[in-house]
Amino acid sequence: MTVRVGYFPHNNSLFVLRHRGILERALPDVEWVDLRALPQPGRADVKSALPSVHSDYLFTEDGYDFIGTGFTPPITALGNDRDIVYVGISGPRIENGRLVTKAGNGIESVADLKGKRVGIAHGSWQTTLLLFALEKAGLGWADIEPVDTDVHDGGALLLDGSLDAWVGAYPGLTAVEAATTLHTLVDTESVFSHPSLWFTRREFAENNRPALEAVITALQESDAWIVENPRHAAQYFVDDIVARGGTADLDAWEAALRGRPFGIGPVTEEFLDEQQHAADLLAVNKLLPKTIRVRDAVEPSIGDFVAKAATRD
Repeated sequence: MTVRVGYFPHNNSLFVLRHRGILERALPDVEWVDLRALPQPGRADVKSALPSVHSDYLFTEDGYDFIGTGFTPPITALGNDRDIVYVGISGPRIENGRLVTKAGNGIESVADLKGKRVGIAHGSWQTTLLLFALEKAGLGWADIEPVDTDVHDGGALLLDGSLDAWVGAYPGLTAVEAATTLHTLVDTESVFSHPSLWFTRREFAENNRPALEAVITALQESDAWIVENPRHAAQYFVDDIVARGGTADLDAWEAALRGRPFGIGPVTEEFLDEQQHAADLLAVNKLLPKTIRVRDAVEPSIGDFVAKAATRD
């Protein structure tokens, strides 16, 4: 069978791997599926639901067999009864972004966000970060006005006053920092580890193990290359943005990649505890349709292979 690998720029590792030709050595017929080119459903209600497109396309004929995302999508998948398994995680991405507001606007802490408009790329790691921050402040989802800004528009909306606070991420956060003085309400490190992660269908993991192991091995090699060549890797992202009619700063992208951990490791107990905590919060705040048990998506033999692949020279 042809193995289909999903990719998009927000999972930096898979996006670079798509351009390197490394996986093709083991899987010459691999099919790369750009998530952005697939039909996109309407946006989920930011107050009462989570988008599920990342996991939904693991189970469609026009989708893919393997995907990498941020923290929240596998939880969403399990909440929608998708039979997925974790493949691996990156190290903590604690420098990737934070919850900010414009300095001097009277918002000094997360507790001050009650009734305020807070921008997030809903359904991503940003939803989880905001929920964790609200919990620490004794607030819930219903206490704020969440605004789904996607990943591109939040900075401009914060600057023009349409948002009171925003979960920003680099490199986009760089431009906002240059335009105004920001006040950090919560940094990522204080609430969770925020790794990249990869997952697949259980059926694919069980019936196509050599292909899955080839993807894992290729990711390790490609990620090692990113560490050694961050500016070259950054150029892939800049070129993609420019090809789509946008503008991008190569220096900002290089700085963003230098600040992120690369390499795929096995899921850990600490990570699973964070996932379970997030899943419980999402259910309590009525964003997830039911409670779930994230450890049901763990296949130990995959973790064993990932751990061995991570130690190879």
